[in-house]
Amino acid sequence: MSEKHIDEVSGVDTTGHEWDGIRELNNPLPRWWVITFYITIAWALAYTVAYPAWPLVSSFTGGLLGYSSRVELKDAMALAEASRAEYAAAVAQKSVEEVLADDTLRTFATSAGAAAFKVNCVQCHGSGAAGSAGFPNLNDDEWLWGGAPGDIFTTIAHGIRYGADDTTRVSEMPAFGEMLEPAQVRQVASYVVSLSGGAHDAALAAEGAQVFADNCAACHGDAGKGNRELGAPDLTDAIWLYGSSLDQVAAQVRTPRHGVMPGWQERLGETTVKELAVFIHSLGGGE
Repeated sequence: MSEKHIDEVSGVDTTGHEWDGIRELNNPLPRWWVITFYITIAWALAYTVAYPAWPLVSSFTGGLLGYSSRVELKDAMALAEASRAEYAAAVAQKSVEEVLADDTLRTFATSAGAAAFKVNCVQCHGSGAAGSAGFPNLNDDEWLWGGAPGDIFTTIAHGIRYGADDTTRVSEMPAFGEMLEPAQVRQVASYVVSLSGGAHDAALAAEGAQVFADNCAACHGDAGKGNRELGAPDLTDAIWLYGSSLDQVAAQVRTPRHGVMPGWQERLGETTVKELAVFIHSLGGGE
């Protein structure tokens, strides 16, 4: 056997391993560290025996304690559902106005309604409910059929121009391009734009006032303020679903577009519709 090499600086023998002239000292690990290491090994083995650990062909070892994270999650979900069901049952028994008057139920319904909105409504109204071209902004205080809690509930429940619901909200603006001369369409469009302070031709607007009175005032009112019973929009508020320029307004007069919203009560149930109504009312534009 070759003699052990002793490090000249530390006086400790080396292991015989050498890299680029550097030798490894044969210093043993501290006893406390070795003992701790063996304890962790024993603990790991005991853990795999007590809890699910080893994979099998189609399952895994169940462990002596019978613990299951899936069962734990299932129990937690059942507990949460039971708690939610209690509040949902209370919402189901009250009107939207009564829910809003109860601080606890209002908080619950607002949260539940926000979740339902993200699943069912953001595709059209946007994640912030600000709407887009053809889809109304639910944050403002302008409502075609009213922004009171009951009005919002009815609109969500039965939809707008939704053929599958006999009580859906309905408003149909005629295609005035079939009744008016092209010049008259431009005149009334200019007048309508002037009602909200938009850029317009004053001369055309003056002529369009009479065209409006003869053809449009029956639904929109003499002053263009709209009529919620008919779903006729206020033309003086500068809020436009399909654009506010003269050409865009003229196009809407000539061949109006009519949006459709499904009635959600049959699909989601009355309770969820109430929660949606409470949430939308909470956005700030509700009355």
